[in-house]
Amino acid sequence: MAPKNQPAGGQAPVVQRIRLRYAKRGPLRFTSHRDFARAFERALRRAAVPIAFSQGFTPHPKISYASAAPTGVGSEAEYLEIGLQAEVDPGQLRVALDAALSPGLDILDAVIAGPGSLADRIDASHWRIELPTVEPADAESAVRAFIALDEVLVERMTKQGRRSFDARQAVAHIDVTDQSAVPSEADGAPCAIIDLVVRQVTPAVRPDDVLSGLRVAAGLEPPVPPRVTRLAQGTLTAQGDIVDPLDADREPALPG
Repeated sequence: MAPKNQPAGGQAPVVQRIRLRYAKRGPLRFTSHRDFARAFERALRRAAVPIAFSQGFTPHPKISYASAAPTGVGSEAEYLEIGLQAEVDPGQLRVALDAALSPGLDILDAVIAGPGSLADRIDASHWRIELPTVEPADAESAVRAFIALDEVLVERMTKQGRRSFDARQAVAHIDVTDQSAVPSEADGAPCAIIDLVVRQVTPAVRPDDVLSGLRVAAGLEPPVPPRVTRLAQGTLTAQGDIVDPLDADREPALPG
């Protein structure tokens, strides 16, 4: 039976935790985190998921989000964890929730949560930044200038007001990639594509902060808005790879 919006007090305990990876694609990248949270709670009800609720006068579903992407940014690697009142099969849960969400909000993976915190397994993000009408050579020059600096101060409006911070030290990797086979170049216009890996720091450095840094370092001013997609997030290894935070929860493969 699907849980109600406002269940009665004395909630059943959490007996299973499931971690999910989901994507924001196409026009749904403009979905805000708050809008996604509402859509996800509706999907839980439609799929009759036995979600657990918090105690108290106004119980809330047990959902924990990790490092949500900014509004307007696409993503292939968003993560959340839910607490359940009854055990379910993760594969069946993934299919049911994916069917209950709008196309473009897609559930990609589901695993039973193991020990430790999901947030503790995320310390970096991998991004693709498409810059339509920007020549790759111009982007390459700006990236070289950015890398050559020890510090690149940028400003951003925060809840505490306008704040200045370094956008350089958080960048673990930045490069201009081959633009072949990317949809943005279908109209024949040039399109520089930046491959970016950013460490999770405080304050958070976002792709738009790095673009501000390229403007500060080299005067790069894209004439049209960029298209940004998060490709992965997780633990950054010494080799520069990003480990999916769900990998540690997967059952080890049986020897052949």
